[in-house]
Amino acid sequence: MSDEKIEQLLRDICLNNPELHTVVQSIRALIYSLIPHASERVMYGGLIFADATPFCGVFVYTRHISLEFSRGCDLQDPHQVLEGKGKVRRHIKIQEATDIEAKYLSTYLLEAHQNSLK
Repeated sequence: MSDEKIEQLLRDICLNNPELHTVVQSIRALIYSLIPHASERVMYGGLIFADATPFCGVFVYTRHISLEFSRGCDLQDPHQVLEGKGKVRRHIKIQEATDIEAKYLSTYLLEAHQNSLK
């Protein structure tokens, strides 16, 4: 699922913040474990994941990672982890590897993927 643009972005992330690079790799592995046929590409300075249509993006900032949902307003939020006040976009802020489970990323990724197929 990799290409040179993805590899370069991952190298840049690793150089700037090795800890967040490890978390990004864990999020990528989680996405592919849940949606094995997903594709990824570099867009808007991050990684966009798609099946028939895009369902999420992973963006790295100085001290955190943002898992973005372009139609996050359509997601259920039983764990109250979605952030954002816009009309449609929502995101989950991830600061360390334990947030992957603590913020129920699997649940939100699966729902966002299902919604993208509608």
